[in-house]
Amino acid sequence: MKNGISNESNLRRNRNGAKKVKRSKILIYFIIFQLIFGIATAPLIVFYGPFSTLKKMIVGQAMSTMSHQYIATFFLSQKQINDILYSNSTGNSTAGPIGSLAEDLNKIKIGNHDNTIELEKIDGKKFTGLMLVVHDPTRVKIGYSSQLGTVGQTTSQIAKNNNAIAAINGGGFQDKANNSTATWTGTGALPTGIIISGGKLIYPTDNIDYNVKRIGVAGITRDGQLIVGDHSINELLKAGVTEAICFGPTLIVNGTIQTRDSQGRPIDSQGANPRTAIGQRADGSILLLTIDGRQGLQMGATIGDVQKVMKDQGALNAVNLDGGASTTLYYNGSVQNNPSDKFGERPIPTAVYVR
Repeated sequence: MKNGISNESNLRRNRNGAKKVKRSKILIYFIIFQLIFGIATAPLIVFYGPFSTLKKMIVGQAMSTMSHQYIATFFLSQKQINDILYSNSTGNSTAGPIGSLAEDLNKIKIGNHDNTIELEKIDGKKFTGLMLVVHDPTRVKIGYSSQLGTVGQTTSQIAKNNNAIAAINGGGFQDKANNSTATWTGTGALPTGIIISGGKLIYPTDNIDYNVKRIGVAGITRDGQLIVGDHSINELLKAGVTEAICFGPTLIVNGTIQTRDSQGRPIDSQGANPRTAIGQRADGSILLLTIDGRQGLQMGATIGDVQKVMKDQGALNAVNLDGGASTTLYYNGSVQNNPSDKFGERPIPTAVYVR
C-alpha cells in the first residue's frame, strides 16, 4: 500500500513538474516573441507613429552623422526626412538673415589682453564638456593638415605642427577618399567651405567664386575679432579676416540666440551629439568649446544646449564647428576630452589652435 501511495505521489510530482516546465517554456517563448515583435515594430512606431518629438530627435541624430544616416534613410524618403526636420520652418532667423557683417564688431573690445588661458569644465544635465577661454584673441589661428587634399591629421598633430599650446577640431570635410564617390572611406583630407590661414586663401584652390556666400563661417580678423554667419570670401577679406573655416549653424549674433538658418529652417533639429563651437565675449576673449557624447548614457548636446552654454559664458557671437567623432580638445601636450571615435582622435583637415 505504501508503494502504491508513493508511486502515485511521484506521478503527481512528475505531472506538476512537467506543468511547471511547460509554463516556463511558454513564458520564455512569450518573452522572446515580445522582444522580436518589439524590435520589428519599433522603427514603425518611431518613424510613423504620433510621437513627433521622438521622431525628430531620432531622425536628427541619425542625419547629423555620416555613418548612421541609414537608420533614417532605410525607412524614410529624403522628402519625409526634410519634412520631419524642417516642419514649421517659415520665417527668418531671430536676428534676421545672417549677411554681410551682421555682427556689430564695435561691441568687441580688442587690445590690452593678457596671455592667460583658462580650462573650465562644463556640466550639463545630460552631457559634460570643456571650454578654453583665451583672453588674447590674436593668439587664435586656423591650422590645417600638412597633407591637405591627400590625408587629414589629428587635432593634436595639427597643434604640434604649429607649436600650439591648445587646439580644437575645426571645419567640415567630405567623408570620402580622394577621387572616390564612396562615403565613410575618407581620411579627413577634403575640406568643405573655405580655409583662410595667415591671411592667405588655402582652400579652395581652383574654380573660386569670391562672391558666393559660404555657410557657417568662423572668421578671425587680424585684430582678433570673431566674425560668424554666412559670408563670401570677398566680404571676409574686406573685413580684414586672416583666419577662417566653415561649418555651422550660426549660434549667436550680437548676443541674440539664432533659431533659424539663413534659409528659414530651424537649426536645432539634429538631436544630441558631441559638439564643438567657437564664440567671443564682449571683452574679446575667445571661447573654444567641446562637449563629449555617444558614450554610455551621455549622447551629447543639442544645438540648443550649445547655444545656452555659450550664452551663459557671455558669448556675443558664436558658431558651431564640426562635431561628432571629430570633437577633440588638445591642451598642454595632451587630449583633454574623450573623443567618441573608436580609434581615438579622428583625422581632420583643419583645427582652431592657440599659438
